[in-house]
Amino acid sequence: MTTDNRVALVTGAARGIGLAIAQRLSRDGLAVALADLDQDALDRAAASIDGPVATIQLDVADRAQVIEAVARTERELGGFDVMINNAGIAQVQPIAAITEQEMDRIHAVNVKGVLWGIQAAAAHFKAKGRPGKIVSAASIAAHEGYAMLGAYCGTKFAVRALTQVAAKEFAADGITVNAYCPGVVGTDMWTEIDARFAEVTGAKVGETFDAFVGGIALGRPQTAEDVARLVSYLAGPDSDYMTGQCVIMDGGLVYR
Repeated sequence: MTTDNRVALVTGAARGIGLAIAQRLSRDGLAVALADLDQDALDRAAASIDGPVATIQLDVADRAQVIEAVARTERELGGFDVMINNAGIAQVQPIAAITEQEMDRIHAVNVKGVLWGIQAAAAHFKAKGRPGKIVSAASIAAHEGYAMLGAYCGTKFAVRALTQVAAKEFAADGITVNAYCPGVVGTDMWTEIDARFAEVTGAKVGETFDAFVGGIALGRPQTAEDVARLVSYLAGPDSDYMTGQCVIMDGGLVYR
């Protein structure tokens, strides 16, 4: 745990993993800006943060909005040191059935949203002449392809590539770029994935989730707080010598 008075911007922070990350970083001593599409949910999330907090209604697929969110974080909280590109969406669809509209939507959020966050944060850090940390949401699906999750896996492999490239390009500026790769997390997103698997494959509701959890060595689904512990490390000083890495934390499901 740190108490270094830095400032972090967390996208997709109104619920689930993003909220758990924001809460953990706040406990670590950082001021946090919570960004999400849903202002009402953001207000509820902000009420759970004990330290300095701001809320920003944001569509991460819009580059101009992401750039402004970084600037607004600096204005409202007095600094900007850590970018957490957490926002993302899932999609369950056979490869043969993915439509152009579906592909465009998931790519806009999961890939462009991360790219815009990397660009905006790096530009801000460089303009201020100071180091910074960029941490993005990948997945075990950035390391292994899963049937029925082709578009989602493709976006997460892309995040892995962007992370490696950005780490190489910004290292000389003192900017580290890493990603976290959760497994099966018991959040609303996995509830939606499970329900969609049931719809597409005929499996019973809950069956797909249970099958994935059954393969976890530690014998339980991951919690949002588990993910937040890893992000706390990647956002903190103990990871200063780490860059370009997409770290798997899944309880023992994918081994690389």
